[in-house]
Amino acid sequence: MATGAACKQNPKPGPRVGGGGGRGEPKIKAKGGREAALAPAAAAAAPGPTMLNRSPGMRNIGTIGVYFNKLRTNLQTIAYNDEEPEHEAWRRYVERKNIVLEFLHSDLSLHVIKRHHKRIDLLKKCSYYIEILPKHLALGDQNYLMLPTTMFQLIDPWRFQRMKKIGTIQTKIQLLLLSDLLEELERGREELVFFLETLDMMTFLSRWDIIKQRVSSLSEKMDYFLTVLVPGKLYIKHRLVSDVGITKIPHIRLVLSTKMPVMFDRRESVAHEDWVSLKWFVASQQPQVEQYELRFKLLEPRTPQERVHCGIKPVTANTCEIHNLLPDRLYRFTLKRAETYTLVYEQWHDSILLKTKPYLEEEMEISMS
Repeated sequence: MATGAACKQNPKPGPRVGGGGGRGEPKIKAKGGREAALAPAAAAAAPGPTMLNRSPGMRNIGTIGVYFNKLRTNLQTIAYNDEEPEHEAWRRYVERKNIVLEFLHSDLSLHVIKRHHKRIDLLKKCSYYIEILPKHLALGDQNYLMLPTTMFQLIDPWRFQRMKKIGTIQTKIQLLLLSDLLEELERGREELVFFLETLDMMTFLSRWDIIKQRVSSLSEKMDYFLTVLVPGKLYIKHRLVSDVGITKIPHIRLVLSTKMPVMFDRRESVAHEDWVSLKWFVASQQPQVEQYELRFKLLEPRTPQERVHCGIKPVTANTCEIHNLLPDRLYRFTLKRAETYTLVYEQWHDSILLKTKPYLEEEMEISMS
């Protein structure tokens, strides 16, 4: 009882801090001057949140339950918030992947690459010429045929030969540039296919700026490749027309033009016992009257006289027959356009091998009799 009396005589304790739910707590949370007066006492009463250690009991268990309820709610919120960005990332991944796929299937498909390879091979077989046109006339306009023949007489021959050399160099550079550009486009396509097949979603999205820049660069290269496919004008540093004796110098321009290659018709070209019938055509072009040069040569000669069994024959049609050949022998026939004053580059000529048929025994006996 003495103890109880002593307890009753003790002064009223100060407010408790750090947790629980005692009646003294509202005094700490009061507004105005009371809060300011009680704050130093709260700071002096407890250095930190030690309520759970100092007051075990049901009130601490309730606080832990509230904590876990809040934690469970927070985890559900985090899972929901993580799920929403994941759907957004997947949407962006599919959208950007489709952009690359569309570019590969349209502008840079295997079919397009294969077609451009064939076109470059065809251009390497073409004949290239210098066309002299007035500045107001477009390339391919047939009115240039009405130009006076004195045009070439006005052009300085030495300067024109110099321009032919420049045209030859420009044509070679153009063909090499086309091959290099197509190789770069092929490597770029393989790189994009590698990205699509190997990169996961997060890696693909993290590298999207690099992939997008690569697609843009390949698209620009393809546009440049298409412009280089068409032969352009020649860049003239000096005038081709001399000033001597000319009152008015005509305004002319030089352009590079192409003629499709001349090729033998393999089906229509046949060999007989001592003669052959040859036929040829110009690829992707209407028949025109042109001058050609046909060469033939006996392969594997057996005697010194047979070594000179060859010849050159000028032709102005698309068919030709060559007689007085040796029977049962192999010949090579080569065809090219006749060289003209404006020709600047012609690297490829078509050739065909034909073997004459042997004489029949009856024909041999008749010829001997």
